[in-house]
Amino acid sequence: MSRGEEFQELRPLLFSIAYRILGSVSEAEDAVQETWLRFEASPAQPRSVKAFLSAVVTRISIDVLRSARVRREEYVGPWLPEPLLADPYQDPERSAELADSLSMAALVLLERLTPLERAVFVLREVFDFGFPEVASIVERSEAACRQLAVRARRHMAAGRPRFEADRKEREELASRFFDALREGDVAGLRNLLAADVSMVGDGGGKAPQLAKAVSGAQNVARLLASIFPLMARIDVTFEPHEVNGQPGAIFRDRDGKVLHTLALDVLDGQIQTIRAVINPDKLGHVGPVADAWAIDREVRRARRPTE
Repeated sequence: MSRGEEFQELRPLLFSIAYRILGSVSEAEDAVQETWLRFEASPAQPRSVKAFLSAVVTRISIDVLRSARVRREEYVGPWLPEPLLADPYQDPERSAELADSLSMAALVLLERLTPLERAVFVLREVFDFGFPEVASIVERSEAACRQLAVRARRHMAAGRPRFEADRKEREELASRFFDALREGDVAGLRNLLAADVSMVGDGGGKAPQLAKAVSGAQNVARLLASIFPLMARIDVTFEPHEVNGQPGAIFRDRDGKVLHTLALDVLDGQIQTIRAVINPDKLGHVGPVADAWAIDREVRRARRPTE
């Protein structure tokens, strides 16, 4: 195969590594493109193209993440990863690890790790690279990489339990949730939510968002049941769609432009967390982006009693 063909064959893997390290679709795509440029310019043919490209994309991603840390510390409101509608890389032998590591909850937890811990965790735990390969990629000793992996696993394990593996059950629960949302059914929504459910919105200061996370089944159910009927009145619609490997939906304005995405964390037959990405900077890869401020003004007008 030509270099271009070799690269295209490995592109899904490279993107999936970069996205899990960065939590950003746009930054991951840039890292993959930069990897291609370096591969194309390399005078020597690597003994293992996969090892070479994985190393390059990981090192680029680590550098980008280090520079992004300052921006994220100054981020307005809760930070959530850019929603990913489909993972381009599939490996039947690693399907559980790939799905679990793609969730919003996992990516938010990965933010707690140092860039090196995050890279080692992604390479070792998600993609099953051996420690000699990981050590070569991140340019640390095997012993140091093992310590980084232990610390990363401890942080991740302490943060949350694994999600239910029963895909059909999650999809059925999500279907009931979105039916109740369409109907503005407070009781129906409340019955599907965990008692300590939380709802988090990421507007980044560039779109209307919740001032803080809303917690508790009753509070979240009332909020959802009060907002969506008003949005429906101004022709906002939503289509159920998997988001980061979890049940979710894409909300659109009357022109079909993307308003926000919603992702549901499901555990023990209940919805534990609802995460909405509203920041327009994080939605461009999903499609043309709606004017969330204009939608907010219309919703407020729709809430006023008619004279």
